[in-house]
Order: sequence, then structure tokens, then C-alpha cells
Amino acid sequence: MDRRAFIGTVAGALLAAPPAVGAQQAGRVWRIGYIDVSDDAKRYEAILQRLRELGYLEGRNLITERRYSEGQAERFPQFAAELVRLKVDVIIVITTPAALAVKRATTTIPIVFPTAIDPVGAGVISSLARPGGNITGLTTQSPDLVAKRLQLLKEAIPHLSRVAVLWNASNPANAGPWREAQDAARALGMALLSQEVRGPADFERVFAVMARERPDGLLFIRDGLTLQHGAQVVDFVTRKAIPSMFEGSELAAAGGLMSYEANVADLLRRGAILVKILKGATPGDLPFERPTKFELVINLKTAKALGLTIPPSLLQRADQVIE
Repeated sequence: MDRRAFIGTVAGALLAAPPAVGAQQAGRVWRIGYIDVSDDAKRYEAILQRLRELGYLEGRNLITERRYSEGQAERFPQFAAELVRLKVDVIIVITTPAALAVKRATTTIPIVFPTAIDPVGAGVISSLARPGGNITGLTTQSPDLVAKRLQLLKEAIPHLSRVAVLWNASNPANAGPWREAQDAARALGMALLSQEVRGPADFERVFAVMARERPDGLLFIRDGLTLQHGAQVVDFVTRKAIPSMFEGSELAAAGGLMSYEANVADLLRRGAILVKILKGATPGDLPFERPTKFELVINLKTAKALGLTIPPSLLQRADQVIE
């Protein structure tokens, strides 16, 4: 499932509850706050379409307050304060810096974080089982997930020894995945080339470094900022013939070599967190849902262009092979 579908499904889960809450809520206008990194028209339209299907129409019984940072994380506190002043019913956040900003701004408005990477390590919540406060949501990560991506890339390319890691160092949620990547690299006998970005202007710089250093592969650590520039990253690794491991099947389909990620559809099917909030549950008492199923995507067309022969044993384990 790609990120647009993921967020659309989240919106469906979030807003399916109100008609069943009771007659006392008839005629209510729901006000939803939404904070994201970029104004992706397709992504937001996926949410809006699902709302329409559920009977929620902007201008009639739904008001959405959208805020986009456009890669400028320093804007999140301002957005959080604005949404609190507007007294929205719930605030959806799509990235850790936004979650932290909203957490500081309100202790009463429910916060839903459906795309959390490492909410405990980043200080968003106290634990996955008992988040505490007014925050709940879903995490796309599980232990050793980053290590598994490096291992799969090594299986595809046995001679792999130097891997560039592209990650957003300004996002505190990424500290854990970066440490995990370092531990995994030591165990696999490979060296990592840290390619840190902190804003949109950094991508051309890291591309220049990688073009000069010529790593054997690229590991892409996904968050709001890096995903916003995912197409640029795919274009770069395609032009420079660098084998890549992404988190996001849409990036593998666009030309990346491989992708390994949580099956978010399964995660959402198992979770009823968002529905419970609108029925009055306390967010902090609702555990963060965690993935149990994962999907491996291999772009065989890209492998052939790179002159790589993917081992049959790895192809057999793939959930999707793009030819």
C-alpha cells in the first residue's frame, strides 16, 4: 500500500465512527486538524474522497484545517498553536516533529499519529502499550526492520561493502533507525556513508557527495521529508546506477531496486484506535498498533538495468516482482 492509500485508509477509520456515536451528535460539524510536510494534492484528495463516501462534506458537516510545512520543521509549533486556538476535535499529524509540537501545545485535544516511526525513542509517548496523555496512533516500525533491509540488500548484492544511508537527521524519530543501521552494518561487515538531510536544500548536496563517493548501494530511511523528495532520490539512483533499498513500494515501482516495509493495510485492519477516540476513549489508554506482516518488492527491470542477477531464493520470497 502506498502512502496516499495509507492516509486515505486512516481517514476512513478515523471518521467512520460519528454516525454510530448516537443521535445526540446529529447535526454536529466536525473540525479536523491536519499537519503534514507537503501539500500533496493527491494525498489530501484520498482523504477527502473517503470523507465524502462516509457522508462528510466540507462546508456542510466537516471543516478541515490543513497546515503544511513545505520542509520547514520550525513552522510546526505555529501550526499546533493555531489548531488549538481553533478548538479542533482531533489533530492528525504525519511526522514526528509535528507530533512533538502538537504535544507541547495541548494536553486535551486528541492527537492521532498514524505514521509514527519511533514514537517512544523520539519522546512522543512513554510506551507503545500505554502511550499516556492525549496521543495514540500506529507505528510503521518493528525491531530489526532496518537491519532486515540491509540484509536483503546484501543478499541481492553479495559484494556489497559500502552503503550510503540517506536520512533526515533533524527528525528525532530517526535516531533509532540510524543506530540500528550502524549495528546491522557492523554485523554484516559493511561500511556506512551517512548522508544527512535536514531540509529541502540538502538533497542536491548529498547527491553530489554520493556521485563522488560511488557507494555500492543506498539505504533510504523514510520520513516526511525524505518521502517528499523520494522521486528525486529515485531519479538520482537511476541516473547513477546505484542499487537501492527503500521503505515504500511506490518508490520501488518508480525505479528503485527493492522495498521492504510493513503491510500497513494489515496493521489498520487490526486496529480500531481511531474509531474508539471519537466514541470518547482516552487516547493515552489506547496502545499504538504495531505491524506483524511485511512486504518485499523487487524491481527486476531495475535489476537488469543495473546488470544484477537477483538470487532465485530471494525472488521466491518477494511479495511483488516488477518486470
